[in-house]
Amino acid sequence: MTMAAAIESRNAGASAWSKSSRIAAVDVFADLGQAETVWRSLELQHHLSTPYQRYDFLRPWQQMVGAREGLRPLVVIAYDRDRVPLLLFPLVLRQSWGVRIAHFMGGKHATFNMALWNRDFAAVASRADLEVVFAAIHEREGVDVLAFHQQPLAWQDLPNPMRLLPRQRSANDCPVITIAPGAPDTTRISLSLRRRLKAKERKLQALPGYRYQLAACDADIKRLLDAFFRIKPLRMAEQNLPNVFAEPGVEDFIRDACMTRLSGGGRAIEIHALESDSDVIAIFAGVADGSRFSMMFNTYTVSASSRFSPGLVLIRHIIDHYAERGYRALDLGVGSDGYKKLFCKATEPIFDCFIPLSPRGSAAATAMSAAARTKRLVKSSPALLRLAQSLRRSVR
Repeated sequence: MTMAAAIESRNAGASAWSKSSRIAAVDVFADLGQAETVWRSLELQHHLSTPYQRYDFLRPWQQMVGAREGLRPLVVIAYDRDRVPLLLFPLVLRQSWGVRIAHFMGGKHATFNMALWNRDFAAVASRADLEVVFAAIHEREGVDVLAFHQQPLAWQDLPNPMRLLPRQRSANDCPVITIAPGAPDTTRISLSLRRRLKAKERKLQALPGYRYQLAACDADIKRLLDAFFRIKPLRMAEQNLPNVFAEPGVEDFIRDACMTRLSGGGRAIEIHALESDSDVIAIFAGVADGSRFSMMFNTYTVSASSRFSPGLVLIRHIIDHYAERGYRALDLGVGSDGYKKLFCKATEPIFDCFIPLSPRGSAAATAMSAAARTKRLVKSSPALLRLAQSLRRSVR
């Protein structure tokens, strides 16, 4: 039986849910505020999700980016018989060519997409449990297809239950650094690379007021973001790339998330920087959850200090910063940029699922799956990638 047929079968009666699944009820909200209490409860330590699914990350994204793109919130919460929340899907709904498509909030700004899971439930969740949730989404919102991109196979050593579904490799993998607690710093970054970076940093240390910092106060965060939004367009133009940070609402979203204080300390997006008294030399920003740091965006100075690889020097500081605080992993975001290979000796596969919920959704899922496979093929072939980049530059 196809996934779409299975969903249609389950729609025949909600009474079947509690007999074949641990899930006894499903709520669907079009307002993030209505789901906030449950959402925040599913961010606690005993629950499973990435920091890209935090309420304080996705709320400003939806309000400032998603809404401007015409995306409607679709927050789906499943409960057991005692109304204990088991999982929450933070989704948005869009319509394209007459097909209603649901996908994760966060768009291109979320490296990883996941539901928020009760850890105990995540350890035993079955495909039948997932089909119950998908049936509710189709029945109540008329969704034709679920397009779930860039999902990790596991998080915090626990398998992602979504891997039980038909899946395929995402267009990009994610370079990652595994940090062994208490291990020598040369296990994170080789001695030879450390020496090269320290030699470069000695040039930067000659600058008055040279320093590395994790921005902690609002004034520092604002000053660094002002520098980022001034420098980044120049760097994007140099590479003949579109400035995604100039898209409607994106700057407002980033500023909001960087300023938002989390209940456990830190910010929804953390900013690391190298500075001197007269220049912001390099910036890297990302999200942290106490176990893993995941980088989101970066830039570096257009001054002469750029000759000394300040971005690489900053990455070394960031890796050591989180290692000293007991973190177990750090990633540099999806993609195969050369600088990432200097630090990341492992590549973490991530996957997509295209799940049809109706006959009309079956054709859309097939088309989206084929497009994603083609994108991966192009990105894995240097010749095809150069051709695609050349065509993109010509069109632009």
